Amino acid sequence: MQTTTLWRPTGPKELALVEASGWRAWPPRLPEQPIFYPVLNEDYAVRIARDWNVPASGAGYVTRFEADSAYLERFPVRQAGGETILELWVPAEELAEFNRHIVGTIEVVRSFGAAERPDAARA
Repeated sequence: MQTTTLWRPTGPKELALVEASGWRAWPPRLPEQPIFYPVLNEDYAVRIARDWNVPASGAGYVTRFEADSAYLERFPVRQAGGETILELWVPAEELAEFNRHIVGTIEVVRSFGAAERPDAARA
């Protein structure tokens, strides 16, 4: 099976829920979050974690995970700005199925803000 590397910028509340899943799943979306959007490059994830999550919640994290490439083809890649600002748009109602196509675990690869994790290289 071929996999695709995805990144997800997140704040401390969502990260705690990922940890509670054993680092294997993203939590259900809130009613005001109809889309789950992992991003296609680390630089974009860093910008969101650092520039949006830190001001909003005091900390921002960049996570990385692998997912089944064939399964991911069903989701459109959206350009949310410049050429490298690319996201997958996964409808909230499909997130449980999306989680079943994660290969391995979700890892924290970068952290920003007051609550920086000393174990950022391994989640």
